Amino acid sequence: MIEDEDVNRAIIDRDNLPPKWPTHRHSPEFWEQLGRTVATYGFLEEVLGKAIFAFTATRPFETSAEAQEAYASWLPTLERALTDTLKPLAEAYGKAVRDNAKSTTENVDELVAAIKEASEIRNVICHGSWRMPDRGGRSLPLFVNKRKEIFGTPIDVAYLHQVQSHIAELAATVIDTVTHMGFQFPGGAGPGKRIWPDNL
Repeated sequence: MIEDEDVNRAIIDRDNLPPKWPTHRHSPEFWEQLGRTVATYGFLEEVLGKAIFAFTATRPFETSAEAQEAYASWLPTLERALTDTLKPLAEAYGKAVRDNAKSTTENVDELVAAIKEASEIRNVICHGSWRMPDRGGRSLPLFVNKRKEIFGTPIDVAYLHQVQSHIAELAATVIDTVTHMGFQFPGGAGPGKRIWPDNL
């Protein structure tokens, strides 16, 4: 047992920490690209939420009873589209596309699978603790997923560029699934019929 007089107590000398600690060892370019990648994931989540709105708002119904039943569950669906994380959003988006008879998207299952796969890297990028980079500028983030799997791929600026580009492509594809039906993407100013007119 350690006696009190044997304890060497200390606190961090904050005045002598390097500027930008604990992120000071990575290049500004690394942090900029990491931020852009995280922001692109956020954009994909927003796009999925708007696409869920678009597909659920334009879904045709054969009877008024079906329409009333769908309307009763619409608000909770839209609320989840605002609060869900990427995987549940991808699943809800896939369901909304499949349930809409007007959908012209043929490969929605592949798109949903690609988004879910991309969510694995999102969790690393958003929640990892970034270790000191090696001489090549690669950093191994400390990240363990819910299956207790340890992430083991060092990440550099080029890797982040590739991920950001891939996520931007997924977001564009989701937008295309709405605009290809002839509807304007919610919040956009592009061509197509407006889903929710301003005068309502």
